[in-house]
Amino acid sequence: MIHLSRQQDEMVYDAWYMTHEMLVNKMTPKTSTHRFSTLNRAQYIEQLSNTTFDLLIIGGGITGAGIALDAATRGLKVALVEKKDFAWGTSSRSTKLIHGGLRYLKNLEFKLVHDVGTERAVVHENARHTVIPEKMLLPIIEKGSLSKSMTAWALWVYDRLAGVPAAERKRMLSVKDTIAAEPLIRQDVLKGGGLYFEYRSDDARLTIEVLKSAVEAGAVCLNYAMVSGLQYDAAGTINAAVVDDLLTNTKIEVKAKKVVNAAGPWVDTLRQLDTDGVKGKRLQLSKGVHIVVSRSRLPLHQSVYFDVDGDSRMIFAIPRADVTYLGTTDTLYDDSIDQPEALQADIDYILKAANYMFPTADLKSEDVISTWSGLRPLIYQEGRSVSELSRKDEIFHAPSGLISMAGGKLTGYRKMAEKVVNLVCKELKIKAKSKTKKFRVSGADFESDKAFDQFINLRAGQCKQLQASGKQITALAYRYGANIDLIIEKAFELYPQYQDKTLLLHAAELSYAVEYESVATLCDYLIRRSGRLYFERPAVKEVYPFIAAEMGKLLGWSEAQLAENLAEFEAEFDLVMSWAK
Repeated sequence: MIHLSRQQDEMVYDAWYMTHEMLVNKMTPKTSTHRFSTLNRAQYIEQLSNTTFDLLIIGGGITGAGIALDAATRGLKVALVEKKDFAWGTSSRSTKLIHGGLRYLKNLEFKLVHDVGTERAVVHENARHTVIPEKMLLPIIEKGSLSKSMTAWALWVYDRLAGVPAAERKRMLSVKDTIAAEPLIRQDVLKGGGLYFEYRSDDARLTIEVLKSAVEAGAVCLNYAMVSGLQYDAAGTINAAVVDDLLTNTKIEVKAKKVVNAAGPWVDTLRQLDTDGVKGKRLQLSKGVHIVVSRSRLPLHQSVYFDVDGDSRMIFAIPRADVTYLGTTDTLYDDSIDQPEALQADIDYILKAANYMFPTADLKSEDVISTWSGLRPLIYQEGRSVSELSRKDEIFHAPSGLISMAGGKLTGYRKMAEKVVNLVCKELKIKAKSKTKKFRVSGADFESDKAFDQFINLRAGQCKQLQASGKQITALAYRYGANIDLIIEKAFELYPQYQDKTLLLHAAELSYAVEYESVATLCDYLIRRSGRLYFERPAVKEVYPFIAAEMGKLLGWSEAQLAENLAEFEAEFDLVMSWAK
């Protein structure tokens, strides 16, 4: 810590005050100031214990978060519990795209393409800071899955089914134009290309923004709260759940008129707790692995969706800041649900596919700087391979009253939630329509993409006093949207305390995550709130001890708790590269 002169202190305060005045000006986007903090955990547990809810949601991924927001904004009393951290499962381990599923046209799933395609624009409109338009190049190659005419037809149908605006509709490219668009593309088998738009996102960030909005609307949401049992009334209908608070090792009973199972890959695990068990339809899990390399090793001009040589599948290569990530695999999975790992065979599959399409890159195992592995909760269909299984969602409704939402895609989370809450309202005889189609989630109060860009430029200028680069402010804005204002205010407040100004924004961002995003562990912050483990793994190695120490101060950790959090993160740090051992 350093001590500034009185004059220096006054200069810093004046800079902070002027910035603060600009941040609260009526012309700035609305900042969410509702605290959603682990420090308030005792209060949340008391609410869960002493309230009879209209709806209890089990599962804190994007599906559960969407249901909580839809129900809470209709006026229902809503509770949500998650056994790990929010977005801990599939909702932090997807391909991180809000896309219409062009490949589903190959399976003639026209309705699915229409539903998720049209929903892309809605999700973008409601979460501009974390759902970003992304140019996507589709190379057409000899013996590829689609011919030039089929690609043109598929993209034309896709544009119409998805209601794509004219400015974002497909363009067919000649061989020359395709090479100009992406010079790294393999040229000897190239027959042309198609250029269209999808939306890149951060799945975990979207989930937490939706949850924060649900909490603002009145929902009570708790992570590290595992359902260990279900309770029933005299008629055999579920009316409560036994919840284990994993941070204090205590049990509570949460009463609810309706219970929804939104546990993703754990849907069937939860169904097994019910008296009806797993009957009729069941899940089929599929593992998807992604790898991350430095963008200097694969410097793409835009995202590319390309054929895997010798396979019927296609995979993505997506540039993001200083890295490019590639994936995904699609393999049958029946191992530990909690900890799917990338195997050498998964890495080899993706590298081989990438090197075929981008031969001059010559990617090797040692170029991989991070990986993640997620599970898709698909619905089992007799006689179909994993890649052929539909990605559509479906509701399983048990005689006990347990409503389970299975299948589905990140893109369709809002419509899935609307469908579930419609059913809940019907059974509770509540007349209330969904309000989420035009509901901007926390941090997303921007009228247009241009307004968001202007917001970023303004904040970058205001933060020069913090010795923060435009790149840093841009990254924070895409992570937190308008809520970056609270981080900036905190940074000015903390300014005198840090001689090393490179740590200042880390401290301010961490403070926001603890106060407003229910961060309870070091892994919560470095993996799911900030995405640093996956996308900044080499750099995070330098700062995680500092972040852990700061978090310990904010949450009042003992030395043993600090050591436990460090050990847990270091295990995760190694796990994403476990295949290399």
